Amino acid sequence: MRVTTADFIKRWGALADRALSEPVTITKNGRDRLVMLSAEEYERLKSRDRRVVRVEDVTDEDAELIAGAEVPAEHAHLDSLLDDKPS
Repeated sequence: MRVTTADFIKRWGALADRALSEPVTITKNGRDRLVMLSAEEYERLKSRDRRVVRVEDVTDEDAELIAGAEVPAEHAHLDSLLDDKPS
């Protein structure tokens, strides 16, 4: 769901309740500015950031899944972002 900053201010209570079940994107001048989401979802996302697996702990099955993984077509354009990276 997307709302303007003005709508967000007017409808704070209802939108806070809505953010418990889905992210609410708040825009300013037509651009995404903030996203409000539940504390539970925030913690879930934060915990995924910190998940680390040592190479020694990767199973053969995991390695096969990684080797066979493909980038979804809708994200293929992101490869161009790597072109400017120094080697």
